[in-house]
Amino acid sequence: MEEKMNKMALGVSIGFALGAVIGAIIGIMIKEIVMGLSTGIGAGIVIGVAIGGIIEYKK
Repeated sequence: MEEKMNKMALGVSIGFALGAVIGAIIGIMIKEIVMGLSTGIGAGIVIGVAIGGIIEYKK
């Protein structure tokens, strides 16, 4: 169980970082950085959970 939580946390942190980068890019494109960042981070958390689940599933 501990192992699974670590993988999920790793996935979430990867997703969070990706989301922040994507959010910043979107923010620059729509000239609304705060909005882009919050959207990106929200999406990043979802992506991160999915990545964590995929990593867990492949083991």
